[in-house]
Amino acid sequence: MSTPFSDAVRRSRLGNSAILVLEDGRTFVGEAYGALGETFGEAVFTTGMTGYQETLTDPSYHRQVVVQTAPQIGNTGVNEEDDESSKIWVAGYVVRDPARRPSNWRSTGDLGERLAAEGVVGISGIDTRALTRHLRSRGAMRVGISSVDLDPQSLLTRVQAAPQMVGADLSAEVSTSSRYTIEAVGEHRYTVAALDLGIKRNVTRRLAARGVTTHVFPASSSVEDLLAVSPDAVFFSPGPGDPATADGPVSLAQEVMRRQKPLFGICFGSQILGRALGFGTYKLGYGHRGINQPVLDKTTGKVEVTSHNHGFAVDAPLNTVIDTDFGGVEVSHVCLNDNVVEGLRGIEVPAFTVQYHPEAAAGPHDADYLFDRFVELVERKA
Repeated sequence: MSTPFSDAVRRSRLGNSAILVLEDGRTFVGEAYGALGETFGEAVFTTGMTGYQETLTDPSYHRQVVVQTAPQIGNTGVNEEDDESSKIWVAGYVVRDPARRPSNWRSTGDLGERLAAEGVVGISGIDTRALTRHLRSRGAMRVGISSVDLDPQSLLTRVQAAPQMVGADLSAEVSTSSRYTIEAVGEHRYTVAALDLGIKRNVTRRLAARGVTTHVFPASSSVEDLLAVSPDAVFFSPGPGDPATADGPVSLAQEVMRRQKPLFGICFGSQILGRALGFGTYKLGYGHRGINQPVLDKTTGKVEVTSHNHGFAVDAPLNTVIDTDFGGVEVSHVCLNDNVVEGLRGIEVPAFTVQYHPEAAAGPHDADYLFDRFVELVERKA
């Protein structure tokens, strides 16, 4: 519980006041955390108790203001090993009680200082439980955080003029600008061409550990670009934005499937494959974000605890084989909280997807087997 003494210490450390205003006018007043300034994005909450550094550096959070439901953030500081990309991608950061000092043997810096250094505007000292409950009932919405303009009505005007996530084409903004390669660890077994729609480093690490050399391509790449490296399989990465805007990657996925190349897609990549198979996509009310989401693998009947970060989903029938231009397809994974499609599997075409993150770091690791399933699919086609 916050005390007057701890509040005074926090204010003396952080100094500046800040406000958070949602597009429906709900306002929270707190203290600046990270960089001073003003930011706008889509307000979303994540339920992870750990792994905040993975969240911050996950390109899938581009243009989103992340609310941490865990009350204390920053206790273990930051380090150079846990980043999932080259920078922090969140548009803003909201925490209840930031650590006054980090304490962990792997820590090389303070989270608040890292946010400030990268220009990430945040707010602390607000009732994140109340904010989460508001988003849980009203849905994800646009938001602004400011430590330079503390007039709620003035900030609200700019929030309501900010772009929405529906219709946002963002993958090109987070993708690599040129191809690069991550070599297999140990003996090289297979080659994968990965389309970078917002890839996380742990994806290529999990593949490398299985003897896979991964060539990572920009989001604008053609099928000829991918095939130039003679891949045994193709991978479509996670990423941000509305899958309804990603016509280029959808066409690319169709070309890959026409060539019967094994294909694996994660999160945004799953939505791309869903569209390529003829399914629609839609925006969830408040999305799935956090590391405690229960998912049923219909292939094995097992329930996995999984890591999620998606605000859109594929619209497909749950309990039947669907006839598509590429043969039969079925839903392979389902979220047990709300029956949202969490994976697809081709019957004739060698392709499958999951909507969640088997590459989660620091975890959970229940779904790590999916990388083995990908390699087994490649082996069967070899």
